[in-house]
Formats: sequence, C-alpha cells, structure tokens
Amino acid sequence: MTSPPTTPYTSRPVYAPLEPRPCRSALMIVDDAGAAALVALAEKAPELMPKATVLHVQDGFSMAPALRALNPASLVEIASTAALSPALDQVLARAEMGLQTFLAGSEGLIGQAQAQLLAAGLPLGAIQGEHRGTAARRMQCVHCKTIAEDVTVDPYTCPGCGRALYVRDHFSRRLGAFQGVCIDAETPGDVPEPVEIRL
Repeated sequence: MTSPPTTPYTSRPVYAPLEPRPCRSALMIVDDAGAAALVALAEKAPELMPKATVLHVQDGFSMAPALRALNPASLVEIASTAALSPALDQVLARAEMGLQTFLAGSEGLIGQAQAQLLAAGLPLGAIQGEHRGTAARRMQCVHCKTIAEDVTVDPYTCPGCGRALYVRDHFSRRLGAFQGVCIDAETPGDVPEPVEIRL
C-alpha cells in the first residue's frame, strides 16, 4: 500500500488495499505489478472470482499464469496500456447494474481506467484502486493537451509542444491524468534539473 505525501491538492488520489465488496459481477483491471494485489484480494474473497472479468495488461514479467490460477469467469490478456481502452469498452457494453471494479497497478493504468469507467457512468464508489509498481504518472500538458504516459521526472519536456512542464500533484479524474504546467513561463529558459518523481 502506498499513500501520497501530504499535499494541498485534494484531488491527489489516495490508494488503499483492494477490499471485497458484495456484487453481482466484478471487473478487475491489473498490470503485471498489480496482479499481486488481485491475488491477495482473491485469497480474502475467493467467491468474487467466478463473477470476475479480469483485464490483464502485460507490461513486463507476465503474471498471466498466476491470474489464470484464480479461475476468473473471464481473463483477457492485453498487450499494452494503449490497448486497454477498446477492451474495456467491450466489457462495459455488456456490463450490468451492480458492477464493482477493482484496479491495481501503476498510477497511469488506474487513472486511465478510472476516467473511462466514470465516463461510462459508473459511480466513483464502485471503483477501487490499489497502487503497485513505479511512481510513473500519466500527465496532461495544460497548454497543448498532449497526454504523456509513464512520466517519471519533474520537470518533464512535453512531447507535444516541447515546453518544460512542472508535474503538479493536481489530478483530473475526468482525464485520468496529473496536470503539467510550463515551469519557466515567467523566466524563459530558467528550468531546474529534472528530478525523479517520488510517491
């Protein structure tokens, strides 16, 4: 479990271990780092797995065998986070009332999935997220609206407009991304050396 540092931004996500909830059906979205959280959830509540559709984004050492061993109702293996959105759309097209969702893995994965679930009409209370893995963030440049994945340093050079961006702790649930703003707007060229983002 990882908790963010104290911050003035109330939008900063707070993560906790996944907890069982009663439901008619469950949607579980994990990457390889988050798979361990799903295994821990299944140990606490094995009755969830026959109701569960698992979307597994394979992003390194594959945890597919461990997830298959949980015997979910359905296991969909996805090659990358970029391919998550269409796979999630297909699952949501068949979703029924009472769906509970469990997200585990990187902040980028959780943010992207949560934004899509909220846009589809799921209430925030039906979405849980447990951060596992790196501190890499999904970030939107507020100037050109480019979304960058796996941002690990601050400041960060926007791949869209080239500005040096301060990666704020402000998080947009609608976009599923942290916000990046020009760090040298008042003093052009005065950009500090990048430092690694920490949780």
